Amino acid sequence: MTSLFAHKALLPGGWTDDVRLTIDGGRIAAVEPDAGRRPAVSSGEEALDIVVPGLCNAHSHAFQRALAGRTEQRSPEGRDNFWSWRERMYALAGRIGADALTAIARQAYCEMLCAGFTSVAEFHYLHRDPTDGADGDEMFEAIETAARESGIRLTYVPVHYERAGFEDPEPTAQQASFAGTTDEFLRHRERVAATAGPTTTVGIGAHSLRAVGRESLERIAGVAASGVPMHIHVAEQKREVEQCYSSYGRRPVRWLLEHFDVGANWSLVHATHMDDDETAALAQSGAVAVLCPSTEANLGDGLFPLRDFLSHGGNIAIGSDSHISINPFEELRWLEYGQRLATRSRNVVSLRDSHVGSELFARALEGGALAAGQAIVGLGPGAPADLIVLSGDDPMLAGHDDESRLDALVFSGYPLPVERVMVNGEWCVVDGAHVDRDRARDAFAAALGALL
Repeated sequence: MTSLFAHKALLPGGWTDDVRLTIDGGRIAAVEPDAGRRPAVSSGEEALDIVVPGLCNAHSHAFQRALAGRTEQRSPEGRDNFWSWRERMYALAGRIGADALTAIARQAYCEMLCAGFTSVAEFHYLHRDPTDGADGDEMFEAIETAARESGIRLTYVPVHYERAGFEDPEPTAQQASFAGTTDEFLRHRERVAATAGPTTTVGIGAHSLRAVGRESLERIAGVAASGVPMHIHVAEQKREVEQCYSSYGRRPVRWLLEHFDVGANWSLVHATHMDDDETAALAQSGAVAVLCPSTEANLGDGLFPLRDFLSHGGNIAIGSDSHISINPFEELRWLEYGQRLATRSRNVVSLRDSHVGSELFARALEGGALAAGQAIVGLGPGAPADLIVLSGDDPMLAGHDDESRLDALVFSGYPLPVERVMVNGEWCVVDGAHVDRDRARDAFAAALGALL
């Protein structure tokens, strides 16, 4: 059993002074606000400065960490977009085996922890090792090993991919290395669900409406019907919307809502291109819109209708997706900045709290828990002992009080004041550095050297 004394902590009810957290078995056993400080020598209690709950990175393609910064050269044709980027991404996916995936994912997860993500939903469709053609579970084992060794809490979302498009029933040559039948996919999901470790939750997903047909999606949704986290890309690109309308007679989000029981355990990733009716209907379904603004900006996807979605009661989470940036507070900052640019106004996401940083953090915390399948949110009894320790004397936080502290975190673009990070009751980050930083960094560099 571990005792932590926080001079200030962000509890579900708000900022609280002098909080004692008792941790047992990787969970918070008790929370004592306004607690007196016991002598550290006699109690063995650790004194911390500012403690906030960790956030969930609700959409990750860990292997794409190897691609960051490698697609920013204009092509000879000068017509670069999501689809041309996808060709580069597919080429990388076709070369990454299980050993390389372990090293790349471990580095990405270490970086997530140092930035304040304590859990990750890994949206994973590379089910077959392209270096040996094996059809086992080695690629899942690579992801789980990376999560275990880094210390991050994992929601593994195995994702089905079966076709090239709405009117293309077979995968392309590049997609063939990871596409498969629905039976193969469901057997994989059943195996990993039975063998996953104690800090791994197993969800289920479909890549997108263009990549998975209706019959297969119905079988996948049947597994999710028991409350399993269900993830799917949707309406990320206008071309996808047009193709869906041509094939199904409906826009993607509208078609999904009409044909499936979309609810709180569903996460729709991106959902960038919705009309007003879709926006309201998705919000009212209780599903989570998982937004990845740094990647969406990098790929030129477009802007999600955030304020309208939230005004209808929608849930949001954030993800770093392709990992061109791994920083939850930057993702939150660009959620708001995108809306400011679109509306030419300020402080747009302030529907529940006049302080935008506080509202964005709270919404990402709540929605991230839904996306990851975590039943308890925040620093409360029974919750996972996943927390971030901030340095109160960092210049970023100097002069800030309870009302503006999260505004500073979100809107000050300085190095983050993350001092320590705990997951499942274990310290993963100490003095701002991951405890396994050097090994992870060296293995990552070796893997990229071999790949690229």
